[in-house]
Amino acid sequence: MTNTVAAANAEISRYVAASSRPIFDKPTIATQPPLVIRPYRLFSQRFPLLSLSLLERNSISSSRLRSLPNDSDASGGLTYKDAGVDIDAGSELVRRIAKMAPGIGGFGGLYPLGDSFLVAGTDGVGTKLKLAFETGIHETIGIDLVAMSVNDIVTSGAKPLFFLDYFATSHLDVDLAEKVIKGIVDGCQQSDCALLGGETAEMPDFYAKGEYDLSGFAVGIVKKDSVIDGKNIVAGDVLIGLPSSGVHSNGFSLVRRVLAHSGLSLKDQLPGAAVTLGEALMAPTVIYVKQVLDMIGKGGVKGIAHITGGGFTDNIPRVFPEGLGAVIYKDSWNVPAVFKWIQQAGKIEDAEMSRTFNMGIGMVLVVSKEASQRILEDANGAYTAYRIGEVVNGEGVSYH
Repeated sequence: MTNTVAAANAEISRYVAASSRPIFDKPTIATQPPLVIRPYRLFSQRFPLLSLSLLERNSISSSRLRSLPNDSDASGGLTYKDAGVDIDAGSELVRRIAKMAPGIGGFGGLYPLGDSFLVAGTDGVGTKLKLAFETGIHETIGIDLVAMSVNDIVTSGAKPLFFLDYFATSHLDVDLAEKVIKGIVDGCQQSDCALLGGETAEMPDFYAKGEYDLSGFAVGIVKKDSVIDGKNIVAGDVLIGLPSSGVHSNGFSLVRRVLAHSGLSLKDQLPGAAVTLGEALMAPTVIYVKQVLDMIGKGGVKGIAHITGGGFTDNIPRVFPEGLGAVIYKDSWNVPAVFKWIQQAGKIEDAEMSRTFNMGIGMVLVVSKEASQRILEDANGAYTAYRIGEVVNGEGVSYH
């Protein structure tokens, strides 16, 4: 860990030294008051502190929408909105924020620094925490936390540099907190970034006994001439899907509603699988960083979408230029048993599933036809990748 932190410090310092003047690359960059670095509190002095002082904040304000999680739609099936999560309301909030901070809407925020961009992202794990409390599985929820942020920033082609965590609880159970943080360490190792620091907040009477909340923050870096921004995507480009481990960290408000209606418990076996429902639902989010950066390094990657809240329907179009959409080949990958159970037990419509869950594909790369052939050939034995669709003229996502 010390070597990783030192490497991150050295890399940041090199880019800061190269940045001797304000940089205005796009009309959306706004000059703001000087950036004030708040005092940084370490959890038990766990990690060394990286000190970075910037005199002016000339930022590309950009963040991505994450819709966080009443009981049936007209067809009698459960919906995400009925479970308490209104994706449309989340989109409306982002629209309003964009009026105050132009540039909002990407998966990560870009900050100009010399010939590069720092790319930042922040997230939590939503109500998957409820299942962690119920199952007692706390060792992997930290992997989810890291994954949600680093998977976002890698969509810009950024290599994660460091991660910060926030752990809040009413009464600090040191043994439980250690399990959670161990998962965060594992996630950072998987994404080859430093766990630079964190905050542990003990707030009596704020959370129920034995419960806690998590959030995380990741920062990466990418050369300006290497940013993956989707602007060169054209009709005929290919969509490559990388498989998920299951539900990942989105849609759990609906999952928990389905579970309640099903009459099954987390200890019951998942229909069609050799694991319990609890084990299937708590499977940690896949961290795609190393695989995606390897693919980017070989060329031909034009856009990347992290499939989170909003599913294919809302996330894939976010990387397209205006006037382009996608056709998804519905039978081109294996849909995990957990999604089949969720849909059947909740009587959920196909369109709702596709707008809520990743359906077995956690990351989508938009690539040239030539690159798609190489990626699929390289996948034999090394990793799994599917050709799941193509870019077409016209907006939106259709399924065939």
